[in-house]
Amino acid sequence: MNAPYDGDHGQGAGGDGSSGGPPMPPGPGQAPLPPDPYIQDTYDRDPYRAHDLSAQDPVAEALYDRAAHPPPPPGMYQPPQPLYQQPPAAQYAPDPRIWAQTPPPEPDGASRHLPYGDDAATTQFVGVDDLVTQASEHHEEPDAFAHLFRDQEGPAGSPAPSEPEPAPAPAPPKSGGRASSLLKSSAVMAAGTLVSRLTGFVRSLVITAALGAALLGDSFTVAYTLPTMIYILTVGGGLNSVFVPQLVRSMKDDEDGGEAYANRLLTLVMVALGVIVAIAVFAAPLLIHLMSSTIANDPAADNVATTFARYCLPTIFFMGVHVVMGQILNARGKFGAMMWTPVLNNIVMIFTFGMFIWVYGTSAESHMGVQTIPPEGVRLLGIGTLLGLVVQALAMIPYLREAGFRFRPRFDWKGHGLGKTVKLAKWTVLFVFANQAGVLVVTQLATAAGKASDRNGTGFLAYSNAQLIWGMPQAIITVSVMAALLPRISRAAHDNDPGAVRDDISQGLRNSAVAIVPVAFAFLALGVPMCTLLYASSGTEAARSMGFILMAFALGLIPYSVQYVVLRGFYAYEDTRTPFYNTVIVAGVNAAASALCYVVLPAQWAVVGMAASYGLAYAVGVGVAWRRLRNRLGGDLDGAHVVRTYARLCLAAIPAAIVGGGVGFALLKGLGEGAFGSLVALLCGGTVLMGVFFIAAKRMRIEEINGMVGMVRGRLGR
Repeated sequence: MNAPYDGDHGQGAGGDGSSGGPPMPPGPGQAPLPPDPYIQDTYDRDPYRAHDLSAQDPVAEALYDRAAHPPPPPGMYQPPQPLYQQPPAAQYAPDPRIWAQTPPPEPDGASRHLPYGDDAATTQFVGVDDLVTQASEHHEEPDAFAHLFRDQEGPAGSPAPSEPEPAPAPAPPKSGGRASSLLKSSAVMAAGTLVSRLTGFVRSLVITAALGAALLGDSFTVAYTLPTMIYILTVGGGLNSVFVPQLVRSMKDDEDGGEAYANRLLTLVMVALGVIVAIAVFAAPLLIHLMSSTIANDPAADNVATTFARYCLPTIFFMGVHVVMGQILNARGKFGAMMWTPVLNNIVMIFTFGMFIWVYGTSAESHMGVQTIPPEGVRLLGIGTLLGLVVQALAMIPYLREAGFRFRPRFDWKGHGLGKTVKLAKWTVLFVFANQAGVLVVTQLATAAGKASDRNGTGFLAYSNAQLIWGMPQAIITVSVMAALLPRISRAAHDNDPGAVRDDISQGLRNSAVAIVPVAFAFLALGVPMCTLLYASSGTEAARSMGFILMAFALGLIPYSVQYVVLRGFYAYEDTRTPFYNTVIVAGVNAAASALCYVVLPAQWAVVGMAASYGLAYAVGVGVAWRRLRNRLGGDLDGAHVVRTYARLCLAAIPAAIVGGGVGFALLKGLGEGAFGSLVALLCGGTVLMGVFFIAAKRMRIEEINGMVGMVRGRLGR
């Protein structure tokens, strides 16, 4: 029950705060009370009635004791304001030095805060791309209004004092986002690879000019190829494909940014390669016999090849060190060094073989063979070849220091993830065993065919020279694009995002196809004038034979490029077993078809058939790898888009190859197969071929061609 009226409390009987009226009237016989000036207006504007929902409930009203909870004295509450009116301005304006501070810059290199590890200095995420890449991230949002109180908080309600901030640095120029970063990295690598391949061509020219395209040239080529084959068979395959994802993961997960892991890896590789080099140098005669029984059965050729091999085999160590250093830089977003340092190796070898030609003359002048080459000449070429790889490896050290990496030998290999990496590399080693088994078969058959034909330009050196030209677009375009994409694909696979993996692989295939497809048809149409121009010093017969081999290689460039890109998808998922099985199929088809060509075709055409078999084997391998990767990514590999792009590019290249090849052949016949006639035929035929291809591609509205043209025009400001 409510308390009776008590004037001292300013409360009437029954005058609970919810009634809003005066006190109850007096009883019979009592004079009326005058209005109390202190309480007459107390309940006109009752804040409790407006805000206390329990006061509006009749039951709660009867039970609520207002005597124990009197209302505030008159004049202590603010008059009500109309609804939807802007609140009054604060006494102190918000201090921008507190709530608008300049955010700290993103760290250089790969970062967990940047999706797929793009460079913070050249990447800006905007619009839909930003929403998609951050859709899976969950952040606890703070109170939206808490900062308003904190900004004004301080002694006596004044803003907290703060030191004046320096003027913010000017904003960096905007870039084009992930695509711009990828194009920039690809352009740096493509430029380095282009210069490396061009100097590699010059190296191939001077080697052929110095030693010829007969048995002496084959002997040096076998010895020079042997270290690369051993390196790939032992550690090269794992370093090139398995350790990049592992380095990326160690940078992302380890507290030291993966530096300790990289030091352990580099130390392990150096120890392993040192042991391999010692064994290989001791077993050089056996290795030469394994590479080519034709050379091993000729005493003079075997002696020369073994001597060359013992100079070349120590390059295995420096080759492996160079690759590990390059992969460490790639994992840190530095792609240029690995592509540019091989130029130094080529320069040293060009100088070495140039000195040989200056002393002894070209092969056409000296008619030097395996019986007549002097020991001093063998020593000069061997030391120069070894010195080139040493310089190439040592040139990586300044780049590593610039990237903040310091090599410190570490032998604590156990329990730090290297065992997992070696287990993953097991299948990659088997992969390269299968691949090199096919190379070994081709080497044996090509050297035998070259000696049996008794013609220059039909042996293993001619096969290697044509393959060097043929592989240049692959190294410049496809390898450069995928080297920049592989860390990004690895992160997407690690985040279990098959859609991102699919999109990156599709982008790599379509972007590389714009250059790969027309160049493959250009090799088919203009292979002969190309080789008669480049290898004119070895004689017209040998150069023409190399041109036919290049034409046989030509169209195989397309499936070879596709196979390279597709296998990167398996490596991103740390699946090295599937590439092994795929390579077994490719190597088996290549070896079987090459053996068939050696048996069926005449000796002078056997190597041409082997070159065609190489492309056929990769066409079979692409079909198998494509289906397996599509199943791995949930049945979608953007196949319709990719196949449509390749088909339309081929349709545009066929008439271009017919017209350009016809022009080149006519000019070569009219002007002769010398250097001048070959140059004119190549320039005119190539110009016509590219012109027809470009017109046909524009008429067919191939979007990749239009995008490339638009990018070039934008760069030129037109």
